[in-house]
Amino acid sequence: MWSSQARHEIEPARDPRWGYGREVHRLKLGIVLATTAVMLAACGSSTPEAAAPKAEPTTSVAADAPTTEAPVAAKQLNFVATTTDGKSFDGMSLAGKPTVVWFWAPWCHICKGEAPSVRAAAESSDVEFLGVAALDGADAMKGFVKTYKLGFTNLADTKAAVWAKFGVTSQPSYAFISADGSVDVVPGSLSASELKAKIAAIKS
Repeated sequence: MWSSQARHEIEPARDPRWGYGREVHRLKLGIVLATTAVMLAACGSSTPEAAAPKAEPTTSVAADAPTTEAPVAAKQLNFVATTTDGKSFDGMSLAGKPTVVWFWAPWCHICKGEAPSVRAAAESSDVEFLGVAALDGADAMKGFVKTYKLGFTNLADTKAAVWAKFGVTSQPSYAFISADGSVDVVPGSLSASELKAKIAAIKS
């Protein structure tokens, strides 16, 4: 057993300042830990959040979008017939277009005489031309078109159904159709100058 004197000699004397030193050490350690915690929290809060997806632009459709009005059609154009070369023709295809309709017959001498002036008017003007042949067979009508080199459409109206639509009973006759659907039927022959004047009227 060690005597109390021996223990005193081995153990260093306790300095009262040791207790103060421990308190300072604990305080410094606490400050360091607190500072580290604050820094970690700050780092965590600085992590960027995922960017919200951008909204795609939307295109709105106007409720009151303009609409295209159907062209005005003369009631006389409500027919389907066959051309002299055997094709189908719908009269409604002329709706809204200034048009000259020439009614003729293959054996008609007056029609033969004015065919060249009708062809010239069709070639020089910017309106539609339609020939309607009746009172004969389809072959005779086709031959007439070929002989007088009529480049515009001609119908083989063998039953005179289209003639009846326009109230035509004799040849030659004309029907002048304006873009607004109004129709002016002119029976009989027209000179080149008279035909030109009629064409100008339906264009105005």
